[in-house]
Amino acid sequence: MNDLMEIEKILLNSEKPSKELSELFLKEETYQRYPFDMLYRLKEVPQSKVHHPEGDVWIHTLMVVDQAAKLRDKSNNRRRFMWAALMHDVGKFETTRVRKGKITAYDHDKASAKKTKEFFEFFNEDEKFIKDVVALVRWHMQPLFVVKNLPFADIDSMIKEVDIEELSLLCYADRTGRGTLEEERIEAEKENMRIFREKVLGRKRELTANQ
Repeated sequence: MNDLMEIEKILLNSEKPSKELSELFLKEETYQRYPFDMLYRLKEVPQSKVHHPEGDVWIHTLMVVDQAAKLRDKSNNRRRFMWAALMHDVGKFETTRVRKGKITAYDHDKASAKKTKEFFEFFNEDEKFIKDVVALVRWHMQPLFVVKNLPFADIDSMIKEVDIEELSLLCYADRTGRGTLEEERIEAEKENMRIFREKVLGRKRELTANQ
C-alpha cells in the first residue's frame, strides 16, 4: 500500500481517524516530507484561543476529521469529503500572521485550495477528483460568510463550483471540530447550515427567474 492510500484507508474506515493519523505522522518520516509536510507542519501554526481553544491547526484538523468521520455516510462521495476535511486548512501555514496582537489567517481558504491542488497533482490524481476536493476546500468558509452577510460572501461564484449539501457537511464538521462545545452551540451550527442552504436556494431561484 502506498503512502497516500495509507492515509485514505484511515479516512474512509476509522471511526476516529485522529488517533491513527497522529501515530502515522509521528512515526513515519515519509509523512514529514513533501508533499505530506503540508499537513505535518500545521503543528507549528497557532490559532486564536477565542475561536480555537483546542490549540494549533493540526489539532483542529484532526478534530474536524473526527467530526467528518461521523458524517461521511451522509456524503454522496465519502472519499472526496474526507480528503477535503483533512486538507481544508493546509493554507494556514502560509497565511497565519499576528496582526495588532491577534492571530489571523486571512484568505487561508484560497491558499488551502492552491495547496490541495498541488498536493494531489503530485500524485497524478484524477482531474475530476482534484477539482471537486479543491472546490470544497476553496469555499469551506462561505457558509459562515453567507450566514453573517459578510462582504466576502460570493454565492454566485460558489454555486458554479461546489455541491452545496457537501459544503454544508464540511462546514459543519469544521465549525464543530474545535474544543468542547455545548449542545446549544452545536444546535446553533446546525441552524446556521440550514440558513446557509436557504439563502443559497433563494439566490438560485433569483438567477433562474432572471434568465
